[in-house]
Order: sequence, then C-alpha cells, then structure tokens
Amino acid sequence: MGQNPAESPSDMRLRALSATALALLLAGCDQLAAIPGMGPDPRIAQREEEAKAIGGACRHALRGPEDCYALNPKASKSAIFAGWKEMDQYMRENKIEGSPSVIAPAASKPAAAEKREASAEK
Repeated sequence: MGQNPAESPSDMRLRALSATALALLLAGCDQLAAIPGMGPDPRIAQREEEAKAIGGACRHALRGPEDCYALNPKASKSAIFAGWKEMDQYMRENKIEGSPSVIAPAASKPAAAEKREASAEK
C-alpha cells in the first residue's frame, strides 16, 4: 500500500478511519450473540446443558442411558448421552463409585390417580 502522491491528506485520514472502523467491527463479532435477536437463542443452549446434567446424574446414579431417556422424554437424547459419557469418563479416571438412586421410577400410577379413574368410570 504505497502512498499515491495525488492522494490528499483528507483521503489518507478517511482511509485510516475506515480501516480502524473495520477492525473494530471485526473485533466485536463474537459479542453479537449477546445482543438480543443477534445470535443463537440462549434457551436452546440452556436446555442442552440441562440435558447433559441429567445424563451425568443418571450415570452417577448407576442408571443406563436408556433408562435416562425413558425418565426424561423431553430432553435431547444426544445431550443426555454426552453428559452420561462425560460423567462415565470422569468417574473412571477418578475411581469414583456411583451411588444408586434412592427414588425408584414409578412403575404404576399413584393411588390418587387410580382412585380418580375408578370414580370417573362409575
């Protein structure tokens, strides 16, 4: 970028100002996600992180990924598996034993729900 003798000082300032503005704009590109409406929806990222946490909790509770999917049908299966896998690796590396879940999944409907259905059928 050699200097053109015909270029006036104001043209050089304008070019320098343009280059500076472009550099500043490019430096702030990673901040666009923080502006509402200008990036991925933060709720999606939160749901993915929650699903990973569910998977990690299932692994620590000695549940298989399939059980975790069944207990959390609305959560992303891929995120549950990723969390389960990460926790499995962490537990193996640190020789951590899992602890069985104290609350068993409900095999049947609660008694109150069964009563309501029985009274509704009559």
